[in-house]
Amino acid sequence: MPTARSLRGRTVTNENDENAGSMRVTRAKSAAAPVDAAEVPKKAVTKRATTTNGATQAKRGALGDISNVNKTGDATSKNGKKAVSAKPSLKEAAQPTKVQKPQSKARSTSARDKNSELKRQAPPASGSGIPTKRPKVGPTISSKSLKEEEQEDGENVVPPTDAEISSKETKPAPVKAEISQKKVIEIPADVQDLDAEDCDDPLMVSEYVVEIFEYLKQLELSTMANPNYMDDQNELEWKMRGILVDWLLEVHTRFRLLPETLFLAVNIIDRFLSTKIVQLDRLQLVGVTAMFIASKYEEVLSPHVQNFIHVADDGFTEDEILSAERFVLTALNYDLSYPNPMNFLRRISKADNYDIQTRTLGKYLLEIGCLDHRFIRYPPSQVAAAAMYLARMVLERGPWDATLAHYAGYSEEEIQPVLELMIDYLSSPVVHEAFFKKYASKKFMKASIVLRRWSKDYVSTFGNAQQDATESESQS
Repeated sequence: MPTARSLRGRTVTNENDENAGSMRVTRAKSAAAPVDAAEVPKKAVTKRATTTNGATQAKRGALGDISNVNKTGDATSKNGKKAVSAKPSLKEAAQPTKVQKPQSKARSTSARDKNSELKRQAPPASGSGIPTKRPKVGPTISSKSLKEEEQEDGENVVPPTDAEISSKETKPAPVKAEISQKKVIEIPADVQDLDAEDCDDPLMVSEYVVEIFEYLKQLELSTMANPNYMDDQNELEWKMRGILVDWLLEVHTRFRLLPETLFLAVNIIDRFLSTKIVQLDRLQLVGVTAMFIASKYEEVLSPHVQNFIHVADDGFTEDEILSAERFVLTALNYDLSYPNPMNFLRRISKADNYDIQTRTLGKYLLEIGCLDHRFIRYPPSQVAAAAMYLARMVLERGPWDATLAHYAGYSEEEIQPVLELMIDYLSSPVVHEAFFKKYASKKFMKASIVLRRWSKDYVSTFGNAQQDATESESQS
């Protein structure tokens, strides 16, 4: 309830009393009835008060209790009816907040009628004339009009021509053609398709095997060392390199490492010596570091650095090996993606029906390429092909047919230079003792003994082409 307002003291009469005659004459009353204000009948005042109360009660639900705006402390009568102030007019008492709800309803209905009339009017025809002011009516959006606009837009769109449709459909066609061309492998008629039997084995990746070996053959050219790098070394000779690799073969056997680890270690040594000049007392450190790096690259569980320190007779500290590791990797630009010759040997052995004895002899001949510096100038794939060719020739497994030549990638004429170097090494006296003892065991089928016996018989019968070539060059 609002607070009661203070009353003005009136000594004569109470002007808010409904039963008392109003002593005040307003301009509206004087204009309507020119009589004395004291003679106004009480019945008229009562009638106005009742109409006022009816009006306030009708608007009470919408505007609140507006009859209490001008309420005073003693303005209520004994019957509980609220008194009506005679000072403010009826319009001001009924609408104290300036809100005119009945008028807003009338305006909305009138605006609705105007909009309906505007819709009924036909639009003027186009042409010249004097423009007249027309009321702006906001556009109304309906679902029907949206559908009509979509239909109109669809009708206005120019349908694509057959040439555009064909160009869109033939955009990815060149890519599909390239992929299909890569998948098609042309195999000569006299060559057996050995990869077809591995199509159900996902580990053999027969779909990509041709591309893989093509990539390896491209990669081996960039990872080959300088065959004449020893000319730039001041304190080193080729004999020292052979001694180092023979010692690394012994370390490799002691740690029971993979064959790939040995080939990668020798490749790291040759590539590093091709770019850096090394002193003699640091050559063994380079070899230990190369084997340490290769074992971490190829092995699942590589030996600890303390193991390499132990096999080196504690000649180097752990900090020296780790520092040398960073230096060697920086010199090689951290590029260790060497196409290992064992990968090519296994590929050719597939064409040989995976004969164990032939492949064991081939592994021995491959490691000759690590010890003898004359094999540096030849790529690993060619050395692997020559090793398999010589192993089959020693064991009399048959000629070098089209299937073997296809999967090896070399013909007999291309293999001949490397083959002569291998026969020359086998016919020479044993220089690398650790290497010879390794393959003289039963584990490796006494490959070193078998090959040296065969080489003596071969040289005595056909002669040594490599020695004859070197002798002729020296005489000239």
